[in-house]
Amino acid sequence: MKNLRRKSRRGGSAFEMALLMPWYVFFFVGALDWGFFSHALISTASAARTVALYASTDANHTATTTTNTTNTCNLALEELRFANNDGSGLTTCTALPVILSYSAVTGTDGQPATSVTLQYQTLKMIPIPGLLGNQFTFQRTVQVRLRG
Repeated sequence: MKNLRRKSRRGGSAFEMALLMPWYVFFFVGALDWGFFSHALISTASAARTVALYASTDANHTATTTTNTTNTCNLALEELRFANNDGSGLTTCTALPVILSYSAVTGTDGQPATSVTLQYQTLKMIPIPGLLGNQFTFQRTVQVRLRG
């Protein structure tokens, strides 16, 4: 009688695992996408902040020079280096996946400031219908008062 009961329960765990495996895969892919997009958003904010701090010094404030544009682009690309995991590397800041623009503005306190806007388009990931798309474009604007 004991052997009969043991035989009738055999395979129950494998059956449950087979039923739940699609959900495990679904949640794993969702967590992976969510983590990737979160990292890209944090990297975008960090890159915009870094460029704004660099451009806010009096010596770097002239937004029209090629050298300054190259320097700010390189700073932004260095911050976004790990967000772009496709291996191709980012090389320009004038077209997607990275668009960088900055200008001289008057801050909310009436003082001269620098405003930096950075757009970053993520790689295409596996979409989760109803929850996550397969690609996002993040935009961050940072305004920093001029520093001497």
